[in-house]
Amino acid sequence: MDDTGPPDEREARRNRFETVYDATYAAVLRFAQRRVHPSHAEDVAADVFVVAWRRLDDVPVEPDEARAWLFGVARRVLMASQRAEQRRAALTVRVADDQVTGRLGSGIDADVVLHHVDLARAWRRLSPVHQESLALVVWDDLSSPQAAEVLGISPVAFRLRLSRARRALRHHLSSPAPARGGSPATLQQRSTT
Repeated sequence: MDDTGPPDEREARRNRFETVYDATYAAVLRFAQRRVHPSHAEDVAADVFVVAWRRLDDVPVEPDEARAWLFGVARRVLMASQRAEQRRAALTVRVADDQVTGRLGSGIDADVVLHHVDLARAWRRLSPVHQESLALVVWDDLSSPQAAEVLGISPVAFRLRLSRARRALRHHLSSPAPARGGSPATLQQRSTT
């Protein structure tokens, strides 16, 4: 929809957009920052709000629902601009190293630091589908129906996907990370010879 029509309608439309923008911009930007290089996140957010302006009548009135709708738009913007390998790289966790470095100097318990490192390693071993499912619920604080809407799948399918992602994360947390230079079996054979 364009910005034509009576002045009162234009003003109401502008006010509605500003309300949606003010309530959701930070969340949309964080959503994009976790998925693309930080230098591109603002561009993604801008593209999302161009779509929101054009389709303002489609944006839900409820703030949480509007946020989920905008995340869906952001996801489609990202999918249109990235190839599968770029998307996989963008979904990996870059936070753990920064958190560990920052927390070591502040007197945090070493077990907490090790837990963050273990979690980061387990996260990197997850498939992009599992990473995205967990990120929508944990980082983006969406309900299962909202996350399903973002992904364009049914709530039941999302709950199944989330259950599998949680199971995979638990598995990766409980199993040792493969060492560089070969599989654990290969490394064990090397150490016994």
